[in-house]
Amino acid sequence: MTRRIAVFTGSRAEYGLLSGLMRAIRDEATLELQVIAGAMHFAPEFGMTAAQIVADGFQIDAKVEMLLASDSRVGVVKSLGLGTIGMADVLERLAPDLLVILGDRFEALAAAQAALIMGVPIAHIHGGEITEGAYDDAIRHAITKMAALHFVAAEPYRARVIQMGTPPERVFNVGAPGLDGLAHGVLMPLEAVSAQIGFAIRAPYFLATYHPATNADEDPVATCGAMLAAMAGFAGYQMILTYPNADNGGRAIIGCLDGFAALHPGRAVAVASLGRERYRAVLAAAAAMVGNSSSGIIEAPAFGVPVVNIGGRQKGRLAAASVRHVGAGEAEIRAGLAWAISEAGRVTAQGAVNPYGQGKAAEAMVQVLKTVQPGRDLPFHDLAGAE
Repeated sequence: MTRRIAVFTGSRAEYGLLSGLMRAIRDEATLELQVIAGAMHFAPEFGMTAAQIVADGFQIDAKVEMLLASDSRVGVVKSLGLGTIGMADVLERLAPDLLVILGDRFEALAAAQAALIMGVPIAHIHGGEITEGAYDDAIRHAITKMAALHFVAAEPYRARVIQMGTPPERVFNVGAPGLDGLAHGVLMPLEAVSAQIGFAIRAPYFLATYHPATNADEDPVATCGAMLAAMAGFAGYQMILTYPNADNGGRAIIGCLDGFAALHPGRAVAVASLGRERYRAVLAAAAAMVGNSSSGIIEAPAFGVPVVNIGGRQKGRLAAASVRHVGAGEAEIRAGLAWAISEAGRVTAQGAVNPYGQGKAAEAMVQVLKTVQPGRDLPFHDLAGAE
């Protein structure tokens, strides 16, 4: 009997991590893929990335409009509420046997809480991790408690999900799906990327993505400005700047990036969304990745690219030796960049071991989805010796 597997995606970054699994589900005869897209995918300021999902050959089975124009804390909470309402209608119509959710954003929380109440089992990807600088940390753990199946990216994360009361037989260490096929195959030529984004990319350059640190004492505009000033201090280096996610404070960062790019034509460009293939090509040839994106922690090491991770957003995550953690000030960021482009930084990055697996996550997840059929129950597993 065919099992209906719904996959929810609410942002460009999350879709890039899910697309390999979506293809694997679609190509498996015993599984039926249902694609639910919402939030940033339908926002013009974030690149209208729903078009990329369709261009990749997927059918969007349901659309969840939830993202308000306001990115204040109140606005985000209201978007969360709209997302929950929209997901209730979608889940009733599609009636999936299981819902796949990745990560820790508020859009994912909207999908998870609707599925919990409606009795749709959840398979959660990237649970057990810690990112102390964002409230996403608490969202991730909340979704863990709502989920029936768990696909984690490393063994310490598996142990943490079990520590939270999940039966061990429901937690699978599959590695990070973002590594699937990432450093293999033919990369898009940078000339083609340049033509598509309207900016002539030439080496050397920095690739930068900075998101609001929503649970840290870190002013997003000030930190963005410090990052840009630090990069600008390296003469001869271009700067490829990608937009942040739709977190509170994110739109102010967009203004910061756009303003900087306008003042540095030919040297800097701000892009709403590169898409997975363009992003892969740009990341692979970067002199360093800068900012606080999880991509720097998980994906950049697969290419041997040094990373300067800014501030507290990713605090607590496993990281390869190629990731240099720095504070949010311009001087610290500049020192991190100096290390990244030095011989020591390049050698460290080339020899670093990525703790997030070998790039076979989708294959492993599909095998579980085919054979394990969780019910609606969420039993609590006590650790040995617990009272």
